[in-house]
Amino acid sequence: MNEIFEELAQLLAEKNKKISYEKALTWVELLWEDFETTYAKAGHKYGGKERTKMVVKTWINNYGPYLHEFVANNPKYKHFLQDLNH
Repeated sequence: MNEIFEELAQLLAEKNKKISYEKALTWVELLWEDFETTYAKAGHKYGGKERTKMVVKTWINNYGPYLHEFVANNPKYKHFLQDLNH
């Protein structure tokens, strides 16, 4: 699983130069959990890691360059994505 997260974090870090690799990894974990939780709450059968990877990768490709703007508009998630030095 770590390999998948690392691969997706690398992709996100390449798509968005304003996000460090560490923040990209946090984003990947949040997106992964969000998709799996929402999918389960909707009553869908678990589609496996490959389905979740495909969805998160699609989100990164479509929204990755703008994810840093999400925190400014959604302070609820700010503590997850603050600089690691703070």
